[in-house]
Amino acid sequence: MTRTVCLGCLLPLVLLGQEANSGFDSALLTESPRDGSAVSGGFRLLLYPTWKISKHWTVAGTVETVSRPYSVQDFSTQGYGIKTNVLQGYLCYSQFCKGGSVGVRVGQLSTAFGSFLLRYDDAINPLTDVPMSYGYYYSPVTILELAGAQVDVNAGKLDLRAQFVNSSSANPRGILDSDQYGNWAGGVGYTIQQGLRIGASSYRGPYLDRHYAFFFPGEAPPRTLPATALGVEAQWGRGPWNIYSEWQHFRMDYRAISTFIEHTGYAEARLVLSPRWYAATRIGYIRANALRGHQAYEFGVGFRPNRYQLAKLGYEIQQGPQFSGAQGNTLALQFVTTFRAISVARD
Repeated sequence: MTRTVCLGCLLPLVLLGQEANSGFDSALLTESPRDGSAVSGGFRLLLYPTWKISKHWTVAGTVETVSRPYSVQDFSTQGYGIKTNVLQGYLCYSQFCKGGSVGVRVGQLSTAFGSFLLRYDDAINPLTDVPMSYGYYYSPVTILELAGAQVDVNAGKLDLRAQFVNSSSANPRGILDSDQYGNWAGGVGYTIQQGLRIGASSYRGPYLDRHYAFFFPGEAPPRTLPATALGVEAQWGRGPWNIYSEWQHFRMDYRAISTFIEHTGYAEARLVLSPRWYAATRIGYIRANALRGHQAYEFGVGFRPNRYQLAKLGYEIQQGPQFSGAQGNTLALQFVTTFRAISVARD
């Protein structure tokens, strides 16, 4: 038996760990509901335990401990705290053959919709924020876990995934929560040539619960109101360039109020300047029929003193009717360090 534990933690500046974020500077922090200082800091610890039981069977997971505020999305929340989330925790069976593979996972899973979560690790994400449709709560693509099962198939240049889970990516529910309803999600991708891949994904199923912020008196039963999402994605990499893009459309059905429709997209580029330095940018927008839309422009540079550490400096500009002048702008400094190769073996 061999057990491998990939360990990462982040804390401001030094301390053990993988991903550290310190030095936010934004007027958003000083306004209601946070009403705090214009400068704040946070940390995020990611653990990647993996147990290879046999040739075909593996137990793996991702455990996150994060402080609040940490991300830009936290600026609009109250209070401070620390929370642990099991972002993934599953049993996997995999079978490899010539030209392809099949994998089946059961447990706590990330949504199969979209592509950004495949690189949601501060050691991989070249910038300090995430695309606008992704978030922990009240976002159409959740970062949190969903309980269910998923099948992944790779056949040459084609990759497919199909997932059935206990709740919607638009409103993740714990396995002990009420109002859990089965949801389907899936995606397909095709690698046109080395470095160039296109794909599409979707999800559908009931998303409301009776304690949801937008479940109003007189609304129809939650099980009768589905959320539907469609998305397309593209990735391209060649030489020093890596480019990612996604476009997504969401529909959340209501009866007591108007159906909510939203679409969003982003394009992200990273340019390697030297073995230690890179520059990156992400431009995104969000539009909805019931909310004021806005756009975001993020810029950053990264420096790698060695293969285990990464320092980033990022600046984000948010523009829209709800932002006056530079009140939506954020300066962030992030330090990432990674510890790996903790293993236990038994004959």
